[in-house]
Amino acid sequence: MLLTIDIGNTNISFRVFDGDNIVRAFSISSDAKKTKDEYGSLISDLIKKSDIPLNITACAISNVVLALDETIKTAISEYLKVEVFNITHKIKLPFGIKIDVPAELGADRIANAAYAVKHCKLPVIVADFGTATTFDIIDSNNNFVGGMIAPGVNIQAQSLTKFTSKLPKLRIETAKNVIAKNTVDAMLAGIVRGHSCMIDGMVSLSEKELGEPATFIACGGYSEILYDKVERKFDLIDKDLTHKGIKILWELNL
Repeated sequence: MLLTIDIGNTNISFRVFDGDNIVRAFSISSDAKKTKDEYGSLISDLIKKSDIPLNITACAISNVVLALDETIKTAISEYLKVEVFNITHKIKLPFGIKIDVPAELGADRIANAAYAVKHCKLPVIVADFGTATTFDIIDSNNNFVGGMIAPGVNIQAQSLTKFTSKLPKLRIETAKNVIAKNTVDAMLAGIVRGHSCMIDGMVSLSEKELGEPATFIACGGYSEILYDKVERKFDLIDKDLTHKGIKILWELNL
């Protein structure tokens, strides 16, 4: 069985694959202060709590938190006794990279692009709605040609609370109206509906630069909330998209 790990700035998510089937999924908070032993013990305990026996034989990691790189890899190696495959721009990829500095391309974005080129008609735009909102563009020649990075919806909500004196903490949910009648709804309108308008605009501008329509797919924790409010609907939403991309890259590099 393959364990895939997506290390993000807020959470670390895990999936266990038995062939193409995901048989276990869990997540923990990202914490650079935890030691390899704390992570190793926690991860191994969470795997053991599964309803079915899990025989982990390999591990593949997408990581965008440099401080956790060696900590998680060492924890997996020592506690699960498996070799760790780390995603970078230097591994064998199913697409070309046509950006100024390939080393700047995050592992999660590489994984998302790997999924897109295998499962979608090109060109394709992949939107990932996590801590940050990212758009990744693969053109009709199967090249990763760039994208966009914007503050995610939760970062926007936290910023409003942090930098203003009277605005409350906010639980992100669907904003019913643009013209809001109270403070919380006004914040949701600005963040969720505003984010939706940004999505529509970015996809439209990207297609203009590409010179043709694109497949538009999405992942990340806020994708379902945003789906209801965008004019340009997603052709696909898959919460496990990044993990499936990690698996594709691991298989390609065996």
